Amino acid sequence: MEALQNINLASLLDSLISLTTAFVLGGLVGFERQYRQRTAGLRTNVLVAVGAAIFVDMANRLHGHDGAVHVVAYVVSGIGFLGAGVIMREEGNVRGLNTAATLWGSAAIGACAGADLILEAIVGTLFVLAANTLLRPIVNAVNRQPLDVAAVEVTNTVYVIVERGRQKEVLAMLEAALEGSGYPVQDLEIHAFGSDAVEIEATLAATAVEGGHLDALVARLAASPLVSQAFWSPSTTE
Repeated sequence: MEALQNINLASLLDSLISLTTAFVLGGLVGFERQYRQRTAGLRTNVLVAVGAAIFVDMANRLHGHDGAVHVVAYVVSGIGFLGAGVIMREEGNVRGLNTAATLWGSAAIGACAGADLILEAIVGTLFVLAANTLLRPIVNAVNRQPLDVAAVEVTNTVYVIVERGRQKEVLAMLEAALEGSGYPVQDLEIHAFGSDAVEIEATLAATAVEGGHLDALVARLAASPLVSQAFWSPSTTE
């Protein structure tokens, strides 16, 4: 039978090395994503890397390097659909682009492993991890700088509702909390909220924020006995 004829222990060992490499390296990339609670985490990145490795390894064995090159082209186009699935649009902001790009990286790592380019797969993993970790402080620093333009595409605003008599205290607390967290205030507005309360609207100078950090800051404000309610929201302007 053809199935028995296709059994090749040396080739099987080669496949085992390729898939193990894809599993481990995809796991390293996925662990960083899982740690940061991204949409595509540990299992997704491992599956993408291993899946790409299986396809390329199979093509490499059945049709040689030419066949593997054709399969890699299909992997590149196919992973685009998976990446599109993790991109979301929330309240004017597009989220998930970095996760989708990371999946592309995992697929490339798996394809290298499947093609027996083990060292190249390792180097690719290091670069993907570096992009997701080493560049993060630079991105955060740039995003927190106000843009010197007339119109800002995305603005982030913190809203605090407080009793009218406690307005000055809460206003000082809000400004101190935002400045201490690296989010200077660009504009402040105060509106009446019912008969005995006001809404403080603090527009941040930063055009992009770390959602988790701002969530925690708002939660601390909301926990204060002086504050009735606190929340934040991104918005777009033309």
